[in-house]
Amino acid sequence: MANTQPFVCFGELLIRLTATGGQLLEALPNLQPFVGGAEANVAIGLARLGHVTRMVSVVPDNALGVGAKQELRRWGVEVADVTTGAGRMGLYFLTPGAIHRPSDILYDRAGSAFATAKFNRLNWRRLLKNAGWLHVSGVTAALGANCVAAALKAMQTARELGIQVSYDCNFRPKLWEAWGGDAPRLIRELIAEADLVFGGIRDIELITDKDFNGRERDAAEHAFGLFPNLKRLVGTRRTQVSVDHNRLAGLMFTPGKVLETETYDIERIVDRIGGGDAFAAGVFHGILNAVSDREALDYGIACACLKHAQPGDASLATAADLQGFVSGGSFDVKR
Repeated sequence: MANTQPFVCFGELLIRLTATGGQLLEALPNLQPFVGGAEANVAIGLARLGHVTRMVSVVPDNALGVGAKQELRRWGVEVADVTTGAGRMGLYFLTPGAIHRPSDILYDRAGSAFATAKFNRLNWRRLLKNAGWLHVSGVTAALGANCVAAALKAMQTARELGIQVSYDCNFRPKLWEAWGGDAPRLIRELIAEADLVFGGIRDIELITDKDFNGRERDAAEHAFGLFPNLKRLVGTRRTQVSVDHNRLAGLMFTPGKVLETETYDIERIVDRIGGGDAFAAGVFHGILNAVSDREALDYGIACACLKHAQPGDASLATAADLQGFVSGGSFDVKR
């Protein structure tokens, strides 16, 4: 049975505009819009899996802000704490890759209502009332000093209230470079507040300036030594055969222990954007249902694999979909 304590996500709502028909963005092709954002994707994914999710964000007071908020509400996310503010809607443009041409993302987020919000006015004790978890990501932190401070305040307040905290590293160098933020130092401060971190060896190497030479377990044990609050380090291992053929496995490290799923071939990918957020939603689905870490990891990789077969940023998989995947269900038409 799904947990009834609200799962709170804090981050920016975005609109993604995707070039269609295999065309390049400079060709000015038709653009397909989707609502997204790392934390919003997790909120939608969890709501679809039957959990109570609540979004804290700021959008502009215009049609784009209204549309983004309505999209979350459509999939069952509570949006009473998505407020409006001065500024514009954050956008990003995706040119999907094909065969040997990688996908490319162009951000258009400067001066957004979220990035420039007066977060010091937020009452986190009220916003986190009765919550079981708070989830934030490195995408939010990468937007500027204002957003780093807000994320850190939210995480610290959650810890004070005994609420579990998760942080998805989601390192976005283009965004950090735009304002010259000291990513390693600031990410360390955020991870220090987290019970669960979604990340991998590259993230640990970034924040410690150490080279673990591919030794994932050594990197994880080093992180547990640095961050006393950290209980789980969770991530994926992706091998890219081509843009539309990847291999994916899930990993979970706890102090002294490592779990790994089998590796799944994902061919003819429809859309891999949001795959990591889908993985997070699947893992949380298991944790919130109090299953074993092994089962939670299997739900995570199931949700990630299924997301690659669906367009848009957020996973729309149901609990039945995940159960069918992990139990080796057939590909017959459901009639």
